[in-house]
Amino acid sequence: MTQPPTAVAVPAAPLTVAAVQAESVPGDVAGNAASAARLVRHATGRGARVAVLPELFLPAYHLPTLAADPAGTDVAADAAGTVDDPRLDPLREAARDGAAAVVVGAAVRHPDGRRTISALLVDPTGDVRVGYDKQQLWSGEQELFVAGDRGATLLVDDWRLGLGICYDGCFPEHGRAAAADGAHGYLCPSGYLAGSEHRRDLYYAARALDNTMYVVFANLVGGTDPWRFNGGAAVYDPQGRPLARGADTGESVLVVALDPEILAASRAAHRMLLDRLPGQGGARTTLTA
Repeated sequence: MTQPPTAVAVPAAPLTVAAVQAESVPGDVAGNAASAARLVRHATGRGARVAVLPELFLPAYHLPTLAADPAGTDVAADAAGTVDDPRLDPLREAARDGAAAVVVGAAVRHPDGRRTISALLVDPTGDVRVGYDKQQLWSGEQELFVAGDRGATLLVDDWRLGLGICYDGCFPEHGRAAAADGAHGYLCPSGYLAGSEHRRDLYYAARALDNTMYVVFANLVGGTDPWRFNGGAAVYDPQGRPLARGADTGESVLVVALDPEILAASRAAHRMLLDRLPGQGGARTTLTA
């Protein structure tokens, strides 16, 4: 006999996080790392334990520059995924000083020659490693990068935080895979272009409600057409309501405490994770009218 589903565990204490929207300069990894360090210090000064910066923030999301200068725009990872690049030293120091975990977008060159759009993790000791390689590549990204082959979950205290990057969050299966792994939240460094505001605001609210989990959405802002980005960074509660949202223009650091009691109450009231059928995508009946 099939056993009834059990409750999904929630953390014991709140976790303060930051979602950042900011502009980076194409090709200037050192300068962008310094900007990231400043933003992280702003976040940790307001109590953040986790800071999420946008997709490809370190080299900037500018495909012509990424195509023309891979040696200058990429950071190199060793076989263990460790990144030892002196251009990132200010960011390492900011993470250490703030005792924070920092998730920041980068272009990564792996020892086997793969080039990925990745989320780097700068841990509270200042060590940098590749946390996650983007699985769903969008449009022209496919000409420059290869897709990652696995998901990733970041553990901070007893919080489980799934990692996604931009276009990943457009696929319900991606957020659900994180939730199925026990995620309480979903961290999404992103780069949404001007004109996509409706989809930007819908996707991540939906992923939060789909999976009754917090979503921390960081986004690029500024730039020049056709590489102009629209901000709107946000933190969503487990029912998809924005707890904080940035404007469509300008820099912003949104600091929010994720509350385990709200998480538990949402999951008790909205049981999608517990009530989902194991064979939802199985056999179907076709009707003719």
